[in-house]
Amino acid sequence: QVQLVESGGGLVQAGGSLRLSCAASGRTSSINFMGWFRQAPGKEREFVAATRWSAGSERYADSVKGRFAISRDNLKNTVYLQMNSLKPEDTAVYYCTALRFGESQYDYWGQGTQVTVSS
Repeated sequence: QVQLVESGGGLVQAGGSLRLSCAASGRTSSINFMGWFRQAPGKEREFVAATRWSAGSERYADSVKGRFAISRDNLKNTVYLQMNSLKPEDTAVYYCTALRFGESQYDYWGQGTQVTVSS
């Protein structure tokens, strides 16, 4: 089992920045990738960014490339999402997720953290 707890959401004006954190616990040795997804009201959950848990290989959705950066601190078992130049359309609940070795889909999810960007 893997437990994920997000923090760092909030209300920010357009153009501002926020950093989300996701602390992983449990069988972290089973994690291959860590990712962030988001879900806006009335929309489906969408991929934002992901990173290989051991080293490198970051991936981003086109909508956030150049503005968001995913990073990790393996000593703290934490993954971060630095969000810069935020736009109102970035408003959503952001979820941290883990993809384990041998699995094809993300199967552990955090509870989500709300990010609201005002215009």
